[in-house]
Amino acid sequence: MTPGRLIELYDSVEEAPDAIERLRRFIFDLAVRGKLSQQNQSDVPASQLLREINEERQDLIAKDHAKKAKPLERVDEPPFTIPNSWEWSRLGVIAGYIQRGKSPKYSPDSGIPVVSQKCVQWSGMDLSVAKEISSESLAKYEEIRFLQDGDLLWNSTGTGTIGRIIRLDDPPDRLVCDSHVTVVRCLLVDPEYVRTWLRSDHVYGVIEDRSSGSTNQIELTAKFAHEQPVPLPPLAEQKRIVAKVEELTALLDQLEAARTEREATRDRLTTASLTRLTAPDTDPADFPSHARFALNALPAFASRPDQITTLRRTILDLAVCGKLAGQDPAGEPASELLKRIEAEKARLVKASEIRKPKQFDDVDNPPFRSPDSWEWVRLGRLGVTQTGSTPPKSKSDHYGSDVPFIRPGDLYIDRVDYSGDGLSKLGVKASGRLAAPGSVLMVCIGTIGKCQMIDRPVSFNQQINALTAFDGIEPRYVLLALRSGFFQKLAWAASARSTIAILNKGNWEKLPIPLPPHNEQRRIVGKVEELMSICDRLEVALAAADSARAQLLEALLYDALDLSTSKKAAA
Repeated sequence: MTPGRLIELYDSVEEAPDAIERLRRFIFDLAVRGKLSQQNQSDVPASQLLREINEERQDLIAKDHAKKAKPLERVDEPPFTIPNSWEWSRLGVIAGYIQRGKSPKYSPDSGIPVVSQKCVQWSGMDLSVAKEISSESLAKYEEIRFLQDGDLLWNSTGTGTIGRIIRLDDPPDRLVCDSHVTVVRCLLVDPEYVRTWLRSDHVYGVIEDRSSGSTNQIELTAKFAHEQPVPLPPLAEQKRIVAKVEELTALLDQLEAARTEREATRDRLTTASLTRLTAPDTDPADFPSHARFALNALPAFASRPDQITTLRRTILDLAVCGKLAGQDPAGEPASELLKRIEAEKARLVKASEIRKPKQFDDVDNPPFRSPDSWEWVRLGRLGVTQTGSTPPKSKSDHYGSDVPFIRPGDLYIDRVDYSGDGLSKLGVKASGRLAAPGSVLMVCIGTIGKCQMIDRPVSFNQQINALTAFDGIEPRYVLLALRSGFFQKLAWAASARSTIAILNKGNWEKLPIPLPPHNEQRRIVGKVEELMSICDRLEVALAAADSARAQLLEALLYDALDLSTSKKAAA
């Protein structure tokens, strides 16, 4: 594998989501198979190196600098074939010391750091996050536990952190590890080569599955570390491999930095273009040109899933700004719709179908300017509102299958999950909370802002508020308005925060909503559904493209591996 060949591979698959990381792992795989550098017949073979390692170990034991270890079994079933000059060994054979640190006594004022798993990052050692060990505790450490130049520090616990490994270069004097980090001190082998092996998919890629412990605290045991198989090249070849790995990974770092900058430029273009569409002070005459530019740039806006999410939010923002469906100059304004709603409220109150509704003041300072035919109103004016309630668990007769009982976790972006435990008719009657089909539910405690429209009668818990719209208010328009960026920001700003965010019903009802005429509400909903369908297709196409790129990447890597194999055979 040469830098030129690596760039050829990258140029073919750079749009694959994990191209850089996959190529980096591929380099490690080539390295530990002996396919990254040429074998040299003049190298001292690994079999001789192993004899020298054993002699060195015996010498250290005689000097009481190492402990005699139990013999380890040979690697009779190696994971893959290695060159003839290599040997399969075990980590406990080629390391003079493998030991997890121990739990220290901490002292916040000692000024003496102790290495924890947080300190062991792929980028190197970070002592800025280290706790401090007491001088008394440090004095009890054996000399062998103090870290040395070239030691490998291997994270030994924690999902997502286990398996991270670094090599120490000139560590501070009398530095030690806590019990979540294993120290590997190699004998007569290049520790960076050993680190390359432990970073490869053959070890790091499977380490969580093979570790012991509970799912919450997996452990890299001493037995696992000592018995870890290692493909061992001659020492001279180890150094050539390390140099080649460093050369190629440095090139990948450069490619990754360039890609990051390209993505940042693309994101800035996306943000600027979409902001121009939704800016409240944009001249309406300029909107068509901004929209054409955004449509022409759509492929750049929709190359990643998060960009499609941004596009969806922009569609909702355009909808509530009145920039999607266009206004009908001859149509009835929203002010007339509000008059009819007030008349309908009076009729329902008189018929005892609803309670006398709360009075809301006008929206004097709306968040942005809406079309002239629209009106800004408080959310509570648009329908009957409720806050949910949960019957006590002790009242078992309140639970059953008569009415779905909705919790925040049942509300999804594309559906409501009605399959959970429900309430009996008695439970619904006791709670007095029942939302009719077409009502919009919104979470107002915790995950504030999650919302969805229901298609059947439901009851719901106290973390949810519901709005059942009056005639003339399109529930789907209310839903998209509640999901818009401006409303979500207002909802969070109006919430109280202690241990959990809470938007009480009174503050929720007071939040302002831009209200279009009834016919325009329907046109807006239709246009949003049309554009969201396009976003759905973009997501499907993007997922298919990513899958195809991933398959191409794997095919190219296997092809490169075959080329590497054939070149070795020819040599």
